Formats: sequence, C-alpha cells, structure tokens
Amino acid sequence: MDFTVIICTYNRSGNLPGCVECLAQQQDIGGCDWEVLIVDNNSSDDTRKVVEQLSKDSSIKLRYAFEPQQGLNYARNRGVRESDARYFCFVDDDIKVRPDWLAALYQALESNDADTVGGRIHLDPDIQLPPWVTGEVRGFLGYQDYGETPFWMDGRTQYPYGGNMSFNRRVVDKIGMFNPKLGRKGEGRKRGELFKGAETDYFHRLAATGDARFYYEPRAIVYHQVQPHQLERKYLLTIHYNAGFQKAYFDPTSHRRRLLGIPLFLLPQCGRAMLKYVGQLLTRGPNRAFRQLMTVGHFLGTMAGYRKASREAAKS
Repeated sequence: MDFTVIICTYNRSGNLPGCVECLAQQQDIGGCDWEVLIVDNNSSDDTRKVVEQLSKDSSIKLRYAFEPQQGLNYARNRGVRESDARYFCFVDDDIKVRPDWLAALYQALESNDADTVGGRIHLDPDIQLPPWVTGEVRGFLGYQDYGETPFWMDGRTQYPYGGNMSFNRRVVDKIGMFNPKLGRKGEGRKRGELFKGAETDYFHRLAATGDARFYYEPRAIVYHQVQPHQLERKYLLTIHYNAGFQKAYFDPTSHRRRLLGIPLFLLPQCGRAMLKYVGQLLTRGPNRAFRQLMTVGHFLGTMAGYRKASREAAKS
C-alpha cells in the first residue's frame, strides 16, 4: 500500500458519510495504491454499522479498526499500527477535502523526500463566525494558511495542524508513536476531555532529531466543518486553560522558587496579562479583547497544573 488516510472518530457517525464522500472524489491519483482507514475510538453510537455500510457502498478501499482505549492519540497510534503504507495522513471526521488534496500530498511527499507534509485548513465558508472570532482566534478553530507558495517549515514555529497532516513511514522509526497522555479525550466537550495540540509534541520531537524535513504544500486544502459547541467562548477558554495545565503538569523542570508549587516568575506574568486584558476590554470592547482573555486563561491553567503536580509529588 502506498498511502493510508486515517480518520479517528468518536461518537460522530453522522460526520462520516460526508467526509468519505469527499475522499471518494479524489482526482489525478493514478499510480497510487491508497485506502481509507476509520479508527473507531470506542464509540457508543452506530459508528461500526455506518462504516460497514460505507465500505460496501463506496468506490474506494475503506477499512474499519477499533481502539478501546479512549483518547485521540491512542486512536492515532492504532491507525499507524493498522497501516502498512509508505505514507499515512490524518484527517478529522469533520473535515472535507478538495478533489486534488490527496494527489497534492502524495506528490509532495514523493518529490521532496519529506518526512511530513501539511497543507491548508480553511473554515467552512457556510458557517457564520461570531464577532469575537477575529484574526488569530481562527487558528484555534483549526484554520491554517501559510499562503500560496510551498516552502520548508522549521518544525518548531511552523508545522502542520492535526486536521491536515501526512507522514513518511520512516518518521515512526525515528521518534515512535504519538504520546497517549496528551490530546483530546472523548467528545472534547468537558474540561477533562478538551485537550488540543497533541500533534505539537510530535512535531517538536521530530524537529529535535535535527534532520527532519517539514514541507508545506498549499495545494492540499481541506475545510473544517466547525461544530456549534466550538463557536462558544467557553470552548476556546477551556482549550487555553487546559493547554496551560497540561504543559505545567508534565513539565520536568525543577523550579526552585515556588509559592504553593507555582513558580514565582509566573505570578507577575499572569498579573500583567490580566491588566492587559482589562485595558483592552475598556478600550477595544469584549470581542477584540477576547484573544487576551484566552491568554489569561492559559496562565491560570498553567498555575493550576503546577499546583496539582506539586501536591501529587508531596503525597508520593
């Protein structure tokens, strides 16, 4: 097998037909032996039944795999193990791809000898965004666009996003699998489930090898069908709080100067972030100040993560 498209899903069987339909419309992919692998992350809905029907009706190769351990990275790792293709990629079940998407990824991997290739992720143009989703905030809904020109990414500040990322199989030999301690659990609606950016850790590990090749292919475009709950302020505030919490909780650094387990340098930083938010709120209004409120949430989550890690270390 040349290429496996891996879709990790949990209790969103209704998204699968539309996602698969777009994949079935791929063009100019002659000569590439490819398949779609849907990884069911222990769903309680009719995901298995839907996939079985899709595999009968679809014109493309489509397989089903089951991962009982809850968590996006567990499902991703299952997909990698189930595939024996030279290349594999991930798309979310709420993603719809363009007809030339797979050909663009395949050609970029082949012609550039890249370890990983990422493309553009646009938000569904039919979805009306609330006024507080401005500029940079779109990125936290999955939006990514580095422009029309292909280039080599550095893997630290520039790397693919999870909704449109592909890999050469040799990457697994270099750095292994995704870290299952990180990433979304379940439907990602509760604070204890909603962890984003699990792929960031993977790309940073890959970049740390010193010889990794990250390529940006602008022709590979997908569209994120943003879910209604993702357009609530609480969703993005939770993402940032949890991102800070997760980073701090797993931080191996030993900080000597602490207060209640929290490194002292964080306290003035958090205070300045709060003051900046208040200033923007008064001068620019709540919609324009929302991005700064997300930053405040990240600091609060970071302090909570250090605090919990400190309490657990004291008990052990």
